[in-house]
Amino acid sequence: MKFIDLTIPFGVGTPPWPTYEPLQLKYFKRLAPNGANGQLLTHSNHVGTHLDGEIHFFASGKDIAELDFDFLVHDAAIVDLSDAVGDYDIYTSEMIEERVDVREGDILIIHTGYHHYGWDQPGADEVRYMVMHPGPDREFVHWCLKKKIRWIGVDCGSADHPMNTIIRDWMPRQAAEADAHFKEKYGMPMAERLDASKYQMMHLELFDKGLIHAECLGGDIDLLLNQRATVGCFPWRFVDGESSISRIVAIVDDARYDELMKVKAGCELTKFGDVAGSKNPHLHAIGRT
Repeated sequence: MKFIDLTIPFGVGTPPWPTYEPLQLKYFKRLAPNGANGQLLTHSNHVGTHLDGEIHFFASGKDIAELDFDFLVHDAAIVDLSDAVGDYDIYTSEMIEERVDVREGDILIIHTGYHHYGWDQPGADEVRYMVMHPGPDREFVHWCLKKKIRWIGVDCGSADHPMNTIIRDWMPRQAAEADAHFKEKYGMPMAERLDASKYQMMHLELFDKGLIHAECLGGDIDLLLNQRATVGCFPWRFVDGESSISRIVAIVDDARYDELMKVKAGCELTKFGDVAGSKNPHLHAIGRT
C-alpha cells in the first residue's frame, strides 16, 4: 500500500480564501541559545488544502472532531473536467458521469485543472485560481444528494462557483467579465443564472445534510485523472473546529504505485516535487494515464 499526495504545499506563500487570514510564522526560539527551534503560527482554517466542516455554515452540525474515519476514508472517483470547462464555466453531473464511474456513496474528487494556477505551480495566477475557476449549478447539488456522495474535493479555491460567492462583489472587473461570458455562452446574465436563491449553495444546501467538501487539492492529482482509488482526508481531531487544514491522499497498491511513478518520471515537476500542470487548463493534464 502506497500513498499519492493530493495536498498542495503549505507555507507563508500559500494564499487563503480571499479576506481570510494567511499563514503567519515566527520563531520564538532558535537553536542558539535554546538548543531547539520553536515556531508560533497564526492562520485561518481556510488556507491550503482544507476540509470545510458542517459548522462552517450549519450551526448545529458536526465539528471536525466528530468526523470518523469511515467517513473520511473511502472509495473515490477522481474526475478530470479540465477539457470541458474554463474560466467562469458551469460544470454538470453529466460531464462527470461521461468521464468516470461514480458509484453511490463515493467520495468525489473534481479536477477542474485550476490547481495548475496554484501558488506552487509554474503557471501560478492567484486571481485566476481563486476568482475565475468553474463551478456547479443547482442541478449538481441535487445529483450529489441523489448519488449519496460522501464528500467532495476540488482542486480550486471553492466548491462553489466563485461568482456565486461574495467574490462577485469584491472583484467587480472579474464579475463583469463573467457576466459577459454567461451572456455569450449560456444566453443569460450571470445574475439570472446564478441568482440570489443559489448563493453558496454547495455550502448552504449541503452542509446541513452532512455533505461537506475539501478545497484546494493538488499535489500529484494529475496522475489519477478519470480513475478510481481509495482516498483519505486527515484533518486535525479538532474539537469545535468549523474547518481544518488537512492532508489528503489517494491510497493505491504497490504495483499501481510503481506504474504511476513511471508516469511521473516523465513529467515536468514543480519545485516541490509534484507533477507540474499545464498553464492552459484546456490541455490534457500532464500525467494522465
